[in-house]
Amino acid sequence: MTETASGPARGSRTKGSKVSKGLRIERIHTTPGVHPYDEVVWERRDVVMTNWRDGSVNFEQRGVEFPDFWSVNAVNIVTSKYFRGAVGTPQRETGLKQLIDRIVKTYRKAGEDYNYFASPADAEIFEHELAYALLHQIFSFNSPVWFNVGTPQPQQVSACFILSVDDSMESILDWYKEEGMIFKGGSGAGLNLSRIRSSKELLSSGGNASGPVSFMRGADASAGTIKSGGATRRAAKMVILDVDHPDIEDFIETKVKEEEKIRALRDAGFDMDLGGDDITSVQYQNANNSVRVNDEFMKAVESGGKFGLRARMTGEVIEQVEAKALFRKMAEAAWACADPGIQYDDTINHWHTCPESGRINGSNPCSEYMHLDNTSCNLASLNLMKFLKDDGLGNQSFDSVRFAKVVELVITAMDISICFADFPTQKIGENTRAFRQLGIGYANLGALLMATGHAYDSDGGRALAGAITSLMTGTSYKRSAELAAVVGPYDGYARNAEPHKRVMKQHADANAKAVRMDDLDTPIWAAATEAWQDVVRLGEKNGFRNAQASVIAPTGTIGLAMSCDTTGLEPDLALVKFKKLVGGGSMQIVNGTVPQALRRLGYQEEQIEAIVAHIAEHGNVIDAPGLKTEHYEVFDCAMGERSISAMGHVRMMAAIQPWISGALSKTVNLPETATVEDVEEVYFEAWKMGVKALAIYRDNCKVGQPLSAKKKEQEKAEVTEKAEETIRAAVEKVVEYRPVRKRLPKGRPGITTSFTVGGAEGYMTANSYPDDGLGEVFLKMSKQGSTLAGMMDAFSIAVSVGLQYGVPLETYVSKFTNMRFEPAGMTDDPDVRMAQSIVDYIFRRLALDFLPFETRSALGIHSAEERQRHLETGSYEQSVDDVEVDVESLAQSAPRQQEAPKAVASAAPAKAEAPAPQQAHTSAELVEMQLGISADAPLCFSCGTKMQRAGSCYICEGCGSTSGCS
Repeated sequence: MTETASGPARGSRTKGSKVSKGLRIERIHTTPGVHPYDEVVWERRDVVMTNWRDGSVNFEQRGVEFPDFWSVNAVNIVTSKYFRGAVGTPQRETGLKQLIDRIVKTYRKAGEDYNYFASPADAEIFEHELAYALLHQIFSFNSPVWFNVGTPQPQQVSACFILSVDDSMESILDWYKEEGMIFKGGSGAGLNLSRIRSSKELLSSGGNASGPVSFMRGADASAGTIKSGGATRRAAKMVILDVDHPDIEDFIETKVKEEEKIRALRDAGFDMDLGGDDITSVQYQNANNSVRVNDEFMKAVESGGKFGLRARMTGEVIEQVEAKALFRKMAEAAWACADPGIQYDDTINHWHTCPESGRINGSNPCSEYMHLDNTSCNLASLNLMKFLKDDGLGNQSFDSVRFAKVVELVITAMDISICFADFPTQKIGENTRAFRQLGIGYANLGALLMATGHAYDSDGGRALAGAITSLMTGTSYKRSAELAAVVGPYDGYARNAEPHKRVMKQHADANAKAVRMDDLDTPIWAAATEAWQDVVRLGEKNGFRNAQASVIAPTGTIGLAMSCDTTGLEPDLALVKFKKLVGGGSMQIVNGTVPQALRRLGYQEEQIEAIVAHIAEHGNVIDAPGLKTEHYEVFDCAMGERSISAMGHVRMMAAIQPWISGALSKTVNLPETATVEDVEEVYFEAWKMGVKALAIYRDNCKVGQPLSAKKKEQEKAEVTEKAEETIRAAVEKVVEYRPVRKRLPKGRPGITTSFTVGGAEGYMTANSYPDDGLGEVFLKMSKQGSTLAGMMDAFSIAVSVGLQYGVPLETYVSKFTNMRFEPAGMTDDPDVRMAQSIVDYIFRRLALDFLPFETRSALGIHSAEERQRHLETGSYEQSVDDVEVDVESLAQSAPRQQEAPKAVASAAPAKAEAPAPQQAHTSAELVEMQLGISADAPLCFSCGTKMQRAGSCYICEGCGSTSGCS
């Protein structure tokens, strides 16, 4: 049972009451008499965001005002996501000044109303420093602050919520309602279902209970219907079940069974991609699942003993299971579909500051916020790269003094927000005001480590990350104790004073025992030590204003808004990035952190240029000229030829967990080749290392986009390119290549197909060259002279001429399949049972008739026979025993190659055209092109680009949309 606030409804201190004289606010970045806005150059930009797949405009606002140093991506995301008011109306915000003013002026007014400041001058300094930090992307509040603060709508500032549910129908229905209200406000929620009695227990009426897994269906359907925050992002939720619950095996297997269903439906022709028409028929897809394990269970796993499953009503053991076997089932399920994650109950509650008010049972959707039931947490994250100082001659240092001052500023602002914030339910409002949980964190850790010459998976990297984390949390609690002297401790502190001070001592002791590694982390550890000494001293005297201070969030949208290279505590995605340019267009660039790292490691500018050029060409550092092999690890990334190992991720989590109040939003990535034993190792070693929670993700374990682009095709293209270079070197004059049309002969073989899509009938005639390469398509629908018939004729001519000029059929197939418009639905073709449009059906049929198996398989297109074979054997392809391979027929069925173009003399030197590269739209897609693979991350539901992982969620680098993180 959680404690509720006994103070006023809007804060724990009434206006005008006095505990102390208020805070003196110190200047960090600003100049007296000069507003931060006057120190930067402003410019007008046009924000036009399109869906690259169909060219439609998703968002457009012209003439927005931003500082000239803001990146295109940051401008686009902040304008489209955070500006308030209807587009095209006078009420719409038109510049960053309006947005920042809306927030910081609200915070200043609340700070003055609730007597946080010693004087009006201190309030003005607070406003200016907060504005400066937001303007210069030094930190960011979580998204709900940007959405709601200073607007007429409810001022919900929290992104993370924990609910509770009891074993009654009334409580279960309240759960559905409360979750829906939180989703509507643009946030996510999590809860533990373990109070609900199992399906193996009886109801008071004598019948069997439904069990929590059954009630999860209703909540899942609700989450799928209510998109979080309307157009802002999808619903995000977490469901947890204790490992001793009698229904634990059913809970573990829920998503595994549904994943099998997804594969079967996909193979039958249904659209099972994220956002697809048919994915809604599958259950349990709108939540992250986690099992809450305790030390008793983990020790039974370690010793090979039995473990008891307990009745919810009586607590008696009703079944004994083999702990290792149950642990194995968890690992197998996570290996198969990435769920469930794992949470370590005893570790979590060992660091609990308020145990007298209740246990920690649940977490938010991304597992970084863990505290009392029916509470919330507002987040803010600092951009660590903003505190890296260049001391000259390649020397760098972390500005720990300025970092600590910014932490104090941000914590003050975050606490003020609880005074004026609105909450989705009365219980959450009361408990949040009573305990005032905060979640300060950071982004860009991966970039910082690389820039300072530290490998992510290294003792030095972990020491630097630990030192920064310790200083951040120590400074936060120090400021919390100072706030307690000014406006009083949180209402639940008196009851929890001793355990709170005990946890502070645990943090301080961990800081004292930490290993110092080099000249970068040692001064930060010293500053952290001083901060923790102040925490213990001031906490004993004043108490604390906040029950919790820090978490590490995924920093999805806000990370992009701050132009961070890496999110949360994640390593860098890759060494080469996709960058949007002012005025349109894009370019590929080598991360700016790479040259910084090389300077830190002692390389000269000439060497740096050569290494950067090598990375730009190859996407990795392997065999880079002059780069020492012992320095390769500094440039290891989340993806690429040298990707960080799973245990490397776990070790980093363990290195910073002792100085985080809550937990860490982190998914441990595993390669597709990882085994169930690898998953078991991650889950077991994380417990040993003191991590509070984590989830794993094995590449391609979930149904997503086509699995892989063949490396053989990439190698073939490289051989062809080298051959063309040799030929060009052999000829004396420079030539210009132009495509030449190859017309079909008078007599040509063809296939005529009748089809029905969603009730609309039509005919397609596909004619081919004598060597079987497709060269012509005719489509007949509706009556001659109608608009539809005319458009189909024009479309047929355009496609046919393109084919005759050498446009590969697979290019058309990749562009036109999955295009969605009416008529759509069931077809009469057994190979393509469902089509999203006429065009989608046509090109799937053409792919089946004219593309070789390998090519269309990579595009995810298979016949009914092949899908049936996959269900029976696990492979779409016929085995050698099933079919006698006819080499001649295979050669004939290969796609037609463009004839060697005729050379045309050019008056001026010109480069011969290289093969047209595949187009990337984000850094994630660029990495996939370089590696010759296609990861199974979902496509953004707003702009169609490939998303990338951010903690337990996904983030779209193109438009900032997320699958649930803040």
